[in-house]
Amino acid sequence: MSLDFEFLVAGLPEKVRSLEEKGYLKEAINLVNKILTENKRFPTLLKSRLEWEPERIERIKKDYTLNQEETFESLKTQIPDITQEDFERWMKDGFIEYREIEGETKIFKNFLPNLLRDNKEAKKRFRQQDKRHEETTKLVNKHVDTVIKKGKDSAKRYIEPVRNRVLMKLKIKPDAIPEGENLKVWMPLPRKDPLQPEVKLISTMPENYVLAPENSLQRTIYFEDKAVRGRELEFRIEYEYTVYASYQEVNPAKVNRQYSQKGLCEKYTSEQLPHIVFTPYLRKLAKEIVNDETNPYLKAWLIYKWITEHIRYALVPEYSTIDCISDYAARNLRGDCGVQALLFITLCRISGVPARWQSGWYLNPIKPSPHDWSQFYIEPYGWLHADPSFGGHRRSIEKYHKFYFGNMDHFRLIANTEISSEFTPPKKYYRSDNIDNQRGEVAWKNGNIYYDKWDYELIVLAHESIQ
Repeated sequence: MSLDFEFLVAGLPEKVRSLEEKGYLKEAINLVNKILTENKRFPTLLKSRLEWEPERIERIKKDYTLNQEETFESLKTQIPDITQEDFERWMKDGFIEYREIEGETKIFKNFLPNLLRDNKEAKKRFRQQDKRHEETTKLVNKHVDTVIKKGKDSAKRYIEPVRNRVLMKLKIKPDAIPEGENLKVWMPLPRKDPLQPEVKLISTMPENYVLAPENSLQRTIYFEDKAVRGRELEFRIEYEYTVYASYQEVNPAKVNRQYSQKGLCEKYTSEQLPHIVFTPYLRKLAKEIVNDETNPYLKAWLIYKWITEHIRYALVPEYSTIDCISDYAARNLRGDCGVQALLFITLCRISGVPARWQSGWYLNPIKPSPHDWSQFYIEPYGWLHADPSFGGHRRSIEKYHKFYFGNMDHFRLIANTEISSEFTPPKKYYRSDNIDNQRGEVAWKNGNIYYDKWDYELIVLAHESIQ
């Protein structure tokens, strides 16, 4: 079993792909197993790709769980005057995502946020409006105004610190594995970073754990416990950490055209299969965006600007079901925060600008949520932040749009500064998320335990300014 997922670059045999596109997933799995049984002389990547495919198909099915009737009835509770014609029109126009599975139309389980974001008619008619979104936007914009003002008057890059106290829970559903078997759990934990220099673990449940080093690329705390028949198993961590906002004014005229940090430059301008891939299309796209610009800072700005103007925010199926996320973003012109961040990183690297991943949580005390963003490197300024999805949401207000290119708010929890990095201790089976780690990972001796078998929750206990 290959765990690095580079095998995704191999692609699928056309007969398998055709069956999947038509929704004949059982036939596709049977064909994959037949190919693996009858052919003994396989290229390594193709063999690993085919061995993974049955698991990928099962995950796709878990993303498309709703039928048309229950989706319509669910919408009717919030849009009482919705008609069948409305519903069918929204499906036809792509506002409600679906795919055919075994002859039945199955709807994407996270269709509703995308529908309300993209369809003004549905949003206007929707009965229950989420006021928290407006509250968080006001809170963040007020904070950004403060950071810009203080940043212009300060010689320090890192300002406006806050101390967060966080409780995270991970609950394994009863009978997820046989009684007496050992559960293995990895939960994300803040790593040490210039933006968050202080992290303190306060308490855990269970008491015994393995703590990854504070500079781990994807930092975790690891637990084991025995399954008990009929009983839910809960894992908890409580911690404090200090996080700053970052503000850096950049003079493009002072940016070095050539990099002195050759090792860093080589590492972060390279491909990282399967999701940071320099496909012919992405190479052409990068050239179209950057054109003849030679200044690394301005190259990165042009890429950020293009993404925030052309890539529409949308929730997508689980990352582990997508073959190449940067290509997916550029072909579909849509994607969530991580999809946009990976496209930014890939286009920067193609253009010779070092770029890398960063992720964890958007730790707004009103409505925290998992979040991904990116960093790019320019000399003499070093690593700067870029959050295309936040910038895209704010593209109509220039100062906020520009802020998220080079700067960062203090509503962040950084657990990861790399994709697909090995845990401490290593996980021996396919991960539920083969790129990121914000929710956690669970396994036992016979394999991975997927998201449908457990739940997670992150609670902000305190969010206090530090004077």
